[in-house]
Amino acid sequence: MKELKLYVGNKNYSSWSMRPWLALKAAGVDFVDDVIPFDFDHGNPAIKAVSETGKVPLLVHGTFRLWESLAIIEYVAELFPDKPFWPTDRQDRALARAYSLEMVAGFRGIRNACPMNLRRPVKAMPITPDMAADIARIETIWHASVDRSGGPFLFGGFSAVDAMYAPVVNRFEAYALSAHPKTLAYITAVKSHPAWIAWAEAAAQESWIVPEDEA
Repeated sequence: MKELKLYVGNKNYSSWSMRPWLALKAAGVDFVDDVIPFDFDHGNPAIKAVSETGKVPLLVHGTFRLWESLAIIEYVAELFPDKPFWPTDRQDRALARAYSLEMVAGFRGIRNACPMNLRRPVKAMPITPDMAADIARIETIWHASVDRSGGPFLFGGFSAVDAMYAPVVNRFEAYALSAHPKTLAYITAVKSHPAWIAWAEAAAQESWIVPEDEA
């Protein structure tokens, strides 16, 4: 099989890059990654050189190029149908995809106010009504899923839906958005996964600072 290459942005900040990277790493797929930092005032022209959208992540498989985090996850899951990308139960898979699509389409209250920043010291911030609504919905998803599956992840074992919510795990912790014991237990589980640890260790080595993401 041709090599899989995943172009990603700064590992400290790039939430959309983190999602497919974690999903592939956790599933045990071999791939190489290439970090293209976006520490430029108007973006890094090196991204546009490889990505027609001018954005990362971007997956390259031979001559085929694919963008959008969830599309990348689905493509690689089809390449490796025996890998544990999604829950094995049909209804669980459907729910996992629905929750993933909620992440793609929504939660802008948190995403706009609380940029992903793995280096950010934990510090609370004022919670707006939009943020409060997002927090309530995310906690409903997390708590109900873990209660149903038995945890420690949303559908038992780590799957693509946990990767889709991983940047929000950082936001919940870094901005002290919740002290609910079930939420904190899920955050601990995700942060203890080897794929998260590998990504976070790489992020800690980066020197780039993006001021607008230093909320």
